Amino acid sequence: MTSEQILAEIREANLSYLMLAQSLIRSDRDQALFRLGISEETAMLIGTLTPAQMMKIATGNTLLCRLRMDDDLVWNLLTSHGKGAANDSVSRLHASILMAGRHQEAA
Repeated sequence: MTSEQILAEIREANLSYLMLAQSLIRSDRDQALFRLGISEETAMLIGTLTPAQMMKIATGNTLLCRLRMDDDLVWNLLTSHGKGAANDSVSRLHASILMAGRHQEAA
């Protein structure tokens, strides 16, 4: 993949993220804050962006969203393959609780 292809993928991901975020914010602000891991101020800003503003922001060369699973514990919980369906559900629930706690710390 060339660097130009990578930049095009980043721009597409940025626009998709902004559109999804705005849709979530407009339909259910509380769920959007939790699911996106953003602050109320960021939600207000994204919620009021025009399509032209979203296009302009999305054309940057830096990915706007980031993975919130930035530690080994969460990754291990999410990728516990072959541990059985019941354990998989518990692991995913545990990972969700950890990420929700991190959202509260950031807010």
